[in-house]
Amino acid sequence: PVPVRSGTGAGSTLQGSAADFMKLKALSDGPPKELKIRLIKVESGDRETFIASEVEEKRTPLEEISIENTAAEVIRACKGARVKGKFKESYLLPAFSVKPLFTTEPLPRDKLNPPTPSIYLESKRDALSPVLLQFCTDPKNPVTVIRGLAGSLRLNLGLFSTKSLVDANSEHAVEVRTQVQQPADENWDPSGTGQTWPCESSRSHTTIAKYAQYQASSFQESLQEEKGSDEETPSKEPTSKDATSTEQKPVGKIIKFGTNIDLSDPKRWKAQLQELQKLPAFMRVASSGNMLSHVGHTILGMNTVQLYMKVPGSRTPGHQENNNFCSVNVNIGPGDCEWFSVHENYWPAIDDFCEKHGVDYLTGSWWPVLEDLYRSNIPVYRFIQRPGDLVWINAGTVHWVQAVGWCNNIAWNVGPLNSYQYQLALERFEWNVVKKVKSIVPMIHVSWNVARTVKVTDPDTYKMIKHCLLQSIKHIQVLRDQLVAAGKKISYQSRVKDEPAYYCNECDVSSTSTQYLPTALSTQNPQPHVLPSVCHHQNAF
Repeated sequence: PVPVRSGTGAGSTLQGSAADFMKLKALSDGPPKELKIRLIKVESGDRETFIASEVEEKRTPLEEISIENTAAEVIRACKGARVKGKFKESYLLPAFSVKPLFTTEPLPRDKLNPPTPSIYLESKRDALSPVLLQFCTDPKNPVTVIRGLAGSLRLNLGLFSTKSLVDANSEHAVEVRTQVQQPADENWDPSGTGQTWPCESSRSHTTIAKYAQYQASSFQESLQEEKGSDEETPSKEPTSKDATSTEQKPVGKIIKFGTNIDLSDPKRWKAQLQELQKLPAFMRVASSGNMLSHVGHTILGMNTVQLYMKVPGSRTPGHQENNNFCSVNVNIGPGDCEWFSVHENYWPAIDDFCEKHGVDYLTGSWWPVLEDLYRSNIPVYRFIQRPGDLVWINAGTVHWVQAVGWCNNIAWNVGPLNSYQYQLALERFEWNVVKKVKSIVPMIHVSWNVARTVKVTDPDTYKMIKHCLLQSIKHIQVLRDQLVAAGKKISYQSRVKDEPAYYCNECDVSSTSTQYLPTALSTQNPQPHVLPSVCHHQNAF
């Protein structure tokens, strides 16, 4: 019983209740202090005795936690920490940035069309040289064209020709984009009265056999048109009215672009995929030094090969690769492709142009107006990719491509385990959260897998990954405490082989950990979902 200083009856009962409540409130403010003691076994001859040893556990304030702390210290600091709402700390530390610095001084016009780094290979030894990896992944080089790669490595690109594809799997699905054919450095609005940034196309589907027929007939039509134009008599000189006409530009010819053809099946495309093993390790679809090989599941078009079947004018609109990963693109031929690319440093300016023209930078379809870029002091690399040439797009490079002739291309993504690639991938992961766009690569999940399976020797990359894991532990512990406080029961859920990372149904944020799931929710849905540490949409699962 709680002693009461004065009074009897109802008054004393009320005072006693108040005292009980205050006692309970005092305990609810935080766990009582305790002295942690560990019993240590000591063996002396045939006798076993135990000694009591005090264990001093200092709790570091959450705001003072850094990559120097152990995981146990991080968890201790987070337990009981008062974090209201969503925990928003970044997985990146600005002090670790490895981005190159760019001058802000205006560039002369000739500097706005810089020469594209082009490496000419003469032998297999050149192709396998570590200098090639160093050059391609240098943050100052947004794009590298490797000329003659197919010849130096004796790649049989005929395996990816239209005829070989039809013979291998004629009924395979092809996504088709219907577009308007126009010059590569122009992008006219639908009325033909001015150039613009939006670059719309309609989507449909067909098969490799049907697209091959279209590709061949398009080529034949072009030959007939060329022959017909040669036989025509020279046209009369334009009148003054014709020369000064301001009438709208006629709409170009309608063409079809065969895109996103999946070559991931190792049984159907065995010969094609084996041939790509001849490439240098850092360019291969899978390798130990490729972060995308540590995702643990297939991401179509990223850690698998995709094929593109083109006619002249086929456009891949402007974009950065998913999560800013590097990409490899080989032109099979027989025609050329024209490329445009801009260093990652300038993507915010291009984002501004997209917003100004009413098209979403991350999810929309756009084709930059070159004069807009030049006026904004943005250098544009422009080059031709010939058959057998490999284009290496470095991390974060903005690029857009148009077919000059009839050709096929193969492409995939790679994630070299270096600090520049890792920083840009995490930056885009966090920007996607802000913009509510799904990150195709679950970067926190990948970071844990890389830390678990790869010995990271580069100091900058090591510090970035360690800081990311530190932040991940903080996110998980803070969210776990909030779930417990909200009365949610949490159960352990182990991973199975090839299990994908899960995403929130509301905000598309990927999960940090797939090991904890509120059991009250898991029984309502036969497909288990995981509550991400960076997402508080608890009702989304």
